[in-house]
Amino acid sequence: MGTNNSKNYIGRFAPSPTGPVHYGTLVAAVGSYLQAKKNNGEWLIRMEDVDTLRKVDGADNGILRTLESFGFEWNGEVLYQTKQIEYYEQALEKLISQSMVFPCLCSRKQLSKTDSKLYPGTCRQRSLSEKKEHALRILSQDIDIKFNDAVMGSHSQNIEQQCGDFIIKRRDGLFAYQLAVVVDDAMQDITEVVRGTDLLDSTPRQIYLQQLLNYSTPVYCHLPLAIDNFGNKISKSEGAPKVDIKNKEKLLIKTLNFLGQQPPDDLVESHIDDIWLWAIKHWEIKRIPKVEKRKAL
Repeated sequence: MGTNNSKNYIGRFAPSPTGPVHYGTLVAAVGSYLQAKKNNGEWLIRMEDVDTLRKVDGADNGILRTLESFGFEWNGEVLYQTKQIEYYEQALEKLISQSMVFPCLCSRKQLSKTDSKLYPGTCRQRSLSEKKEHALRILSQDIDIKFNDAVMGSHSQNIEQQCGDFIIKRRDGLFAYQLAVVVDDAMQDITEVVRGTDLLDSTPRQIYLQQLLNYSTPVYCHLPLAIDNFGNKISKSEGAPKVDIKNKEKLLIKTLNFLGQQPPDDLVESHIDDIWLWAIKHWEIKRIPKVEKRKAL
């Protein structure tokens, strides 16, 4: 898969090109960027466009231009998941060869009628030669996946009892995020994943896939999720406004405060480059509040 034998730090920022950069996106970008810089590492950008139905034309370029205006600098070419399909197919074949994949004909409507939030295993005995339209699910096992998050501390999840047989390829033929992100992280030799706590629950599934595919597991670092006054996640799906690059200095200071870094008050009068210099020099991961959700400051 990857070739990073020396284990130099490689981080990544992986937005979905479904709209412009909003405050929640900026928090993830700043946190992942500063972790990479503090560790003298590389910071890669990946466009998570595997769900082509949600992709907005031109959103990828808009995201990149916004990042540039804030002074972010990334290493290498931007990776697009839509260019990675052959590698997802190879990973799927490897899982199939281990008899860990089965076709699922269940519709969302059918599953909504079951009492359990987890997939009830209805199609577990079906053969992969199934001709009717179907999704592909991974067979869950009765094992505990434990990991120590760099911010949120120790977490444990039983794959069978708390995740169930989750989808790795959708019935419309698109690969699911869980498989795509695992393959991408392995291919790019990512050593630490820094992202929002909305993905904390996905981490055990991803580690489970990493183990099945014999990939190494990166360190995970989940940042508090920015929420509005009503407790809603600040996101594109909730109609969050795009960041105002005219106020980039104030927004960067606001983000540093949100992440517990306590920049001095007079830093807001500084040039964006000087704010970054201060942030990189003083970045401390242990200052990040250990809360899954935090009201945007």
